[in-house]
Amino acid sequence: MKNRIVIALALLSVSAGAWAQTPCQEKEQDIQREISYAEKHNNQSRINGLKKALSEVKENCSDSKLRADHQKKIAEQKEEVAERQDDLKEAKQKGDAEKVTKRENKLKEAQDELKALESRDY
Repeated sequence: MKNRIVIALALLSVSAGAWAQTPCQEKEQDIQREISYAEKHNNQSRINGLKKALSEVKENCSDSKLRADHQKKIAEQKEEVAERQDDLKEAKQKGDAEKVTKRENKLKEAQDELKALESRDY
């Protein structure tokens, strides 16, 4: 009985490993999904652009470069959040309620975008 459990767990872990994808494979799948969507909506210019992007990903994608680019985007977005925080602080000091509201909204958008970037694997 113990052997069967061990074998079952081993098979499960092997099959789970087979489902794991590299960031480049995920990117290819995302583009394929977008191509299918564009085809359903007969958007030929979008299809052409996506097919070009797909071929470039297949030729040039490396997981390490993709991860490095993603980390760069995160760093840039963190800078954006810091700038928005400074803008909000300045608006609060001036006491302009309308500008404060606008700056709060811009800060929230920047923070949401940062969270979205940080939640992605690559």
